[in-house]
Amino acid sequence: MCQFGLAKNLKRHEPLLSINGVFLMNQADLSEKSEYRQVLNELYSLQKFGIKFGLNKTENLLKRLGNPHHSLRCIHIAGTNGKGSVAAMIAEILTKQNFKVGVYTSPHLVRFTERFCINGREIEPHRVISLYKDVKAVMEKGNLPTFFEVTTTMAFKYFADENVDWAVIEVGMGGRLDATNVITPEVSVVTNVSMDHQEFLGTTLAAIAREKAGIIKERIPVVSSVKQPMVQAIIKTTCYRKNSPLRLYGSDFRIRREDNRIFHYLGFNRTINNLSISLIGEHQKINASVALACIEILEDKGLARISDESIKSALKNVKWPGRIEILERNPTILLDGAHNPSGAESLKQVLRSLPYNKLHLVLGIMADKDIKGILRKLLPKAETVIFTKPRYERAADPDYLKRIARPYTTRFYVIPNVQQAITQAKREADPEDLICITGSLYFAGEVKELFGEKQEI
Repeated sequence: MCQFGLAKNLKRHEPLLSINGVFLMNQADLSEKSEYRQVLNELYSLQKFGIKFGLNKTENLLKRLGNPHHSLRCIHIAGTNGKGSVAAMIAEILTKQNFKVGVYTSPHLVRFTERFCINGREIEPHRVISLYKDVKAVMEKGNLPTFFEVTTTMAFKYFADENVDWAVIEVGMGGRLDATNVITPEVSVVTNVSMDHQEFLGTTLAAIAREKAGIIKERIPVVSSVKQPMVQAIIKTTCYRKNSPLRLYGSDFRIRREDNRIFHYLGFNRTINNLSISLIGEHQKINASVALACIEILEDKGLARISDESIKSALKNVKWPGRIEILERNPTILLDGAHNPSGAESLKQVLRSLPYNKLHLVLGIMADKDIKGILRKLLPKAETVIFTKPRYERAADPDYLKRIARPYTTRFYVIPNVQQAITQAKREADPEDLICITGSLYFAGEVKELFGEKQEI
């Protein structure tokens, strides 16, 4: 994710006052800061409407704004895990080839502005203010949209106003009725499908797969890395019914691993040898192949021509914070937002591949997640487990986590305060040990703040 600094925003105004060497913001800056906070408060207040699936409100908002999404060339990405990583890779590759690329992702970890980036730079707060005002002006009184419907509308207007060459759009949840599904993209992506958000998407894998397949549009090419035969069948059937060409990992494109670091992409039109990626984990190599298959489709359609050099440089430099991110060394502190058993399995495989003596886990999980499924994946190999509670209303009580964890671990602490939990993990760890902090993307954001990530202005 990209970062903005307050100092950059201040340059748009008159010089700062300095009293005894201390710089003070001028009135215009203070006014913008106050207005930005008010906008965020209004936006977050829309969360009280919860999650409501459907496209009508988003379509109506966009129509009243002149349908800015109709001017965008989009890549639409759904999936249980990995969709943000794939979005980051595609965007980095296109940016390296000198395209202007907008990326819309969710949730944010620390700053609201992380959700909207163009060429790796977060949106400026003053643009958030103006976009929100534009959207607010066309809202129906008494029939307010949800938080995600508003932010999605803001994203499309922002990217259209900025005349981006490409808009890489991550689905919020599911696909079929997700607010982002108002677009007709150049390529649709379903990274993978596993059990998550059952209360919204359905209680079976087939039901969840059908929701995610809902982003597939008539005659629009599809790329997917789904593995399960039943899920593949649903994707294939949907593509057949909609005359949408399908490129599937393992049959139409794949990777060949050279060693732990180097891999080769074997695509349907091109082969790219000697690739390496900055993101940690074997699963990220598969995500990279999905991104490259998307690039091949854009090339097939005559919409882009991407050099091997741009691809190699992009994969070496791509960043996706909060996903197997190393925060410190000696001992190594690793942060990951694994929030479901599938994500925990990927993290487990990464932990197996890393060199360390003992593993110490710090876990903060949301109460509505498959807690037992996550703990079963991660706890057996841990020397110490510390259960804590993120500052989020959906966070599970750490005493409850402890009770669920009893079959998998015997050495644990319950420390509700996150800062104190991390401090305890550091006390437990020797320099050659590994501390892994995980359980939720919301938790990951809180941890990044504690490690110095810049917060909202």
